[in-house]
Amino acid sequence: MPEWKDAVAPDAGLIEELARQAVASLPAAFAGAAAQVVLRVEDFASEDFLDELEIDDPLELTGLYDGVPMTEKTSSAPQHFPDTVWLFRRAILDEWASRGDVTLAALVGHVVVHEFAHHFGWSDEDIAKIDRWWE
Repeated sequence: MPEWKDAVAPDAGLIEELARQAVASLPAAFAGAAAQVVLRVEDFASEDFLDELEIDDPLELTGLYDGVPMTEKTSSAPQHFPDTVWLFRRAILDEWASRGDVTLAALVGHVVVHEFAHHFGWSDEDIAKIDRWWE
């Protein structure tokens, strides 16, 4: 019998490990700024995040940048919390299973790069111009 019968779903630790590998592979020009961002993995987005984004289904949100983009930071308006990239394990696993055509590492890496792009000041429209991943 195949060994898959003993398989378990990837846990938050594995998702975080894949995400840290993706951050480590960012171009050197972005490495310093990326190192200042907290990386968090949770099973689902909080109700506050979902309400703020007007999302009803928590499986629709795989990641989120929570902070002030570098292009908007000023020394006169200090930030009282760290910039954070959130990854939502269950939504990532749901998308991975439904796609069936990408590795988990590729999907996590893509979500990480997308959220860090927001930290660097890119809008969803800017990202979509060069990234056709979701088509």
